[in-house]
Amino acid sequence: MTMEALNGESRCWIGVVSASHVQRGVQGGFAQLCHGKAAPLRRMRAGDWLIYYSPRTDMAKGESLQAFTAIGQVLDDHVYEYRMSESFVPFRRNIQYAPCREVKISGLLDELSFTQGKRNWGYTFRYGHFEIGREDFIKIAGAMLGDAADGIIL
Repeated sequence: MTMEALNGESRCWIGVVSASHVQRGVQGGFAQLCHGKAAPLRRMRAGDWLIYYSPRTDMAKGESLQAFTAIGQVLDDHVYEYRMSESFVPFRRNIQYAPCREVKISGLLDELSFTQGKRNWGYTFRYGHFEIGREDFIKIAGAMLGDAADGIIL
C-alpha cells in the first residue's frame, strides 16, 4: 500500500513516545500510545497522519532528545491488543511509516501554533497524544521528509 496525500479529511496527530519505543513501532509497523491505552488510537482514522515526538531516547532514564522521530499514516480502522507479557497487553494500530530524518523541535518552536510564544511549550506534550492543524503538520513533515514531502503535502 502506498501512502495517500494529506487531504481535507485527513487529521494529523502527535504521539509522545521515547525514541527507543518509536523505533520498535517503526520496525513493526504499528503505533502504541499512552502506555498502551486504546482511547488515543481510537481517535484516529484510516488515512490520518501520526508524527511521533520523543522527549527522551528511552522512557525512564534516557537522555533528553526533544525531537520529532517518525511520521506515518494510519492504514486501517483496526485497534487491537498485543500481548507483550503476562502482565502487559497494550493496544496497537497499524501504521505505514515513511523514511524520515529526526528533527529537533528547537528549530520549529517559533513556527508551530502549539509552541509559538509559549515559554512552557512542553506542557501540551504531557497529554501523550493530541491533534495538530494542517499547517503545523506541513511544517513538521517538510522538515522530516525533505523533498519526499512533496508527494504527501498537496
